[in-house]
Amino acid sequence: MKIKISFVILVLAFSLSLSAQNRGSYQNVAESADLSVSDTRGDIIEFAKKLLGIPYLFASSNPLKGFDCSGFVNYVYKNFEINLPRGSASFGKLGTGLKPDEFKVGDILVFYGYKNKTLIGHVGIICEAAGMKSKFIHSSSGKAKGVTISELGSEMYTRRFYKCIDVLN
Repeated sequence: MKIKISFVILVLAFSLSLSAQNRGSYQNVAESADLSVSDTRGDIIEFAKKLLGIPYLFASSNPLKGFDCSGFVNYVYKNFEINLPRGSASFGKLGTGLKPDEFKVGDILVFYGYKNKTLIGHVGIICEAAGMKSKFIHSSSGKAKGVTISELGSEMYTRRFYKCIDVLN
C-alpha cells in the first residue's frame, strides 16, 4: 500500500501541533486529511485515526475546533457520504443491535451516559473488532479530552454499553 504524501504531511503537522500544544495547529491536521478515500470499513477507520488527538468540544463537529462524540462519528461518516444522526441519543433508535460475535470494524457502539444510566449519551466507531473486547475510536470528554482509542472491555464502557449497530449494510 502506498503512503500518500498528504498522510505524511498530516502526521508531521499533528506531531508538531501536539508538541507545541497549540490548538490552532489542529487546523493544519484537519485541512491535510485526505477526504478522497474509498468507501470501505478499513478506509473509514484510517480516516478516523487521522483525527486522533483533536480536542473534545461539546456540541461540535468541526475538526478545526474539536468534536463531541456524535460530532466525531457524524463527521467521519459524512466524508464517506453516509448521513448519520448528529446527537448521540438518536443512535439509540438506529438499527438493530448486533451480538458481540457479529461486531465488525466500522460498526458503531452506543452507550448510556456517564451520569444517567437510562439515556443514551455516547457513541464510538469500532476500529478493532473482538466482541466485547473490541477497541473503538471516539471523542471522549473524560481523561483523554479528545479523539482517542479505548477498549469496550474496560469497566467504564462495559457497564455503559447499550448496543452495537452496523450502519454500512
